Amino acid sequence: MCSQNRPYSYASQLYDKYKEALDEYINSTVLPALREKQDAEFMLRELVKRWENYKRMLRWLFIFFHYLSRYHIARRSLPTLNDVSLTCFDNLVYKDLSSKAINAVIMLIEKEHEGEQIDRALLKNVLGIFAEIGRGEMEYYVSDFGDAMLRDTAAYYSRKASSWIVEDSYSDYMLKVEECLKKEKDRVSHYLHVSTEKKLLEKVKHELLVVYTNQLLEKEHSESRALLRDDKAESSGSVCEMLP
Repeated sequence: MCSQNRPYSYASQLYDKYKEALDEYINSTVLPALREKQDAEFMLRELVKRWENYKRMLRWLFIFFHYLSRYHIARRSLPTLNDVSLTCFDNLVYKDLSSKAINAVIMLIEKEHEGEQIDRALLKNVLGIFAEIGRGEMEYYVSDFGDAMLRDTAAYYSRKASSWIVEDSYSDYMLKVEECLKKEKDRVSHYLHVSTEKKLLEKVKHELLVVYTNQLLEKEHSESRALLRDDKAESSGSVCEMLP
């Protein structure tokens, strides 16, 4: 059907039907399954499941439609089957549910900030979809998720710092800063993209250190004077050493 000469070649029609079939599958199967999940975490699990099923189906379709890829598409400089497949999922699923998925991911990160155990592998898989939909580029990850995550992280540490600066001694405050930075690095190593680390740590340092530089310096000097008065040698590291 594809390899016949005109007027008996139906390669163009088959190429068009390929996209139509994917659209139909997504609209009839993928989207209903995702939309019925009211719980945020369950929706993320369903998204990962449906994405993996979609990719598995595509691998078989690429084999079946090998002729289209090798001859028809190449000769006419058409978008590849892979590009068509990603565009379908992008237009119908990602654009429809990305905001909901991003909010769900950020909600889970907030829970982890507060000490709850979360499924880190789930977050890694969900965020991996952003990169795959973006054809390996990080545009979707950065502009859609990364910026929102950084804003939420900054707000979280701003709230924490406003109480810690009042309640804690200089030494205790700085220990908390070190622990927070360690935890954020750990998040990067487990599910956030490595490109996130620099901006993430800068946000944390800004909210915990830069905003309260004067108060911390005053606390440091007061604590140092107290240590000298009590003839103690121990002293915490300077806040200046940790400023970005």
